[in-house]
This record gives sequence, C-alpha cells and structure tokens, in this order.
Amino acid sequence: MKVITFGTFDLFHVGHLKIIQRAKAMGTHLTVGISSDAFNIYKKNKLPIIPQADRIEIVSNIVGVDDVFVEESMELKRQYIIDHRVDILVMGDDWKGRFDEFQDICKVVYLTRTEDVSTSYLLEYIINGNHPLRVPTE
Repeated sequence: MKVITFGTFDLFHVGHLKIIQRAKAMGTHLTVGISSDAFNIYKKNKLPIIPQADRIEIVSNIVGVDDVFVEESMELKRQYIIDHRVDILVMGDDWKGRFDEFQDICKVVYLTRTEDVSTSYLLEYIINGNHPLRVPTE
C-alpha cells in the first residue's frame, strides 16, 4: 500500500515525526509532499522559517520516508495522488473533511494531532516566551 501525506514541516518537531511514523505504519511506501515556500506564502501569508531545501533534506532523511516532492498548490493535490499512485492519503485532523473529495481515488485518513505541540506554539514561545504548557509560578 502506498501512502501520502503533506505538510510544511517548518521548525520540525515531534508532532511532525509522529504523523510521518503513523502514516508509514499504514503502508509499505510513504511519499511526503513538502509545501513550497511560495505555497506557504500563498496559503498562510508567511514564509517558513526553515527554507524549502532544508525542509526537504530533513524529511528525506527520516527513516520510513521513501519519496519526497514539492507541493506547489492545493488545487494539484488530486493530481499528486494520481501521479504517485497512492492508496491512502493521511492528514492531520485539523483538516478533517477537507479532503473527503479524494475518496473516489484513495482512502482518506485524518490522524489526531500530537497534543500540546505545533509550529505555532514553538513560534509563540520563541518570540514572546509564552510557553503553552508553562505553569504559572504564582
């Protein structure tokens, strides 16, 4: 079974690793689409902190990742699935229902996100020192 997942994978953290590991466990071949810098500017209105080439290198070197490519557009997702001959599309549950339209060409699975970790949390902590799990001392 061939599995595909997509993401920016900026400020790579344990939540990213877990979704990749869980996606790989669903099949024998895992392809990962890395959102391009330009696509991130379009969809999130911000440039990733880690450059595209570095994010590709990081994800490419994770055990269990068999193939990596650059995702340029949300509108091309169906074509990416077809081109990579995918059986299962895996996404985080923050996208729940968004990709159900692809059930005609593959199984669509939404995985629960890793609790208490995200790139947004990390950025908030780096910029403002507001750790989402920090217990007040007073």
